[in-house]
Amino acid sequence: MTDASLLSRPVDATASPAAGRTEPFPRAGESVVTVVADVTRPSEPSRARARGLSWRSFALPWLLPLGLLFVWQFLSTTGIVSTAIVPAPSDIWDAAQQLAERGELQHDILISLRRVAIGFSIGALGGLLFGLAVGLFEPLHDLFDRSLQMIRTIPHLALVPLMILWFGIGEEPRLILVAMGSLFPVYINTVGGICNVDPKLIELGKSYGLGRAELVWSIILPAALQPILVGMRYALGVAWLTLVVGETIASRDGVGYLVQNARELLRIDIIVLAIILYAIAGWLSDLITRLIERRLLRWHPNYADRVKA
Repeated sequence: MTDASLLSRPVDATASPAAGRTEPFPRAGESVVTVVADVTRPSEPSRARARGLSWRSFALPWLLPLGLLFVWQFLSTTGIVSTAIVPAPSDIWDAAQQLAERGELQHDILISLRRVAIGFSIGALGGLLFGLAVGLFEPLHDLFDRSLQMIRTIPHLALVPLMILWFGIGEEPRLILVAMGSLFPVYINTVGGICNVDPKLIELGKSYGLGRAELVWSIILPAALQPILVGMRYALGVAWLTLVVGETIASRDGVGYLVQNARELLRIDIIVLAIILYAIAGWLSDLITRLIERRLLRWHPNYADRVKA
């Protein structure tokens, strides 16, 4: 089939259109021109444009970090910036190779990943459950919300002495701090997403005879899903930030331990390496959550094109 084919056929001359007819029916003696378009195959310009957008979305975000890395290496090599203050990227790479050869780098990264995974899972689940309960039931909102907001404003550093006193210097205080850092972003976004659901959607569901459980499952949760996932993305970033505080509690492993040990040995290259590792881990965590967000929200018009791409 061609992209567009024109078919014409004569019309029965005995047919008489009704008076005042507004539909596009032909009159007697006229011919009908029907355009049949094959929309299943994209045209070459649209394919080229899609390839260009895909390449741009992949390459453009890397231009700035790679450019900064090149400038950084150039300034360090030429002596404009002293390597005693800011080590060159090549020196940081050498330090990473030395740690990897001894197995320390892989071990510390896996330990930090495990702590973030466990703490984030506990905190995100707790924030989601508290958010659903507080958002759906007004008495629970009046009972819990103010107390949770007060706890949310307490700095994590202020809790470190209490965590050591209550739980010692094991894994428990680190996991609790990470869980607390992850709980509140998910909680706030869940409550906000539920409270901002369009009342017309709820009235529409009631008009179709949906019960309370069906309203929550079919209307309220899908409408609040986007802010909930945004809260989880933010909570992952907070989890990594909280881990930096948690791994200062007499830690003997983890990326935070690398920073503490390097500070005592005046190894600036390892300190910068740990900072880069935190940045990469945060970026990868955000990338994974964005991919999950696009899949779960593929029904949403703002995400449909991104999922196809």
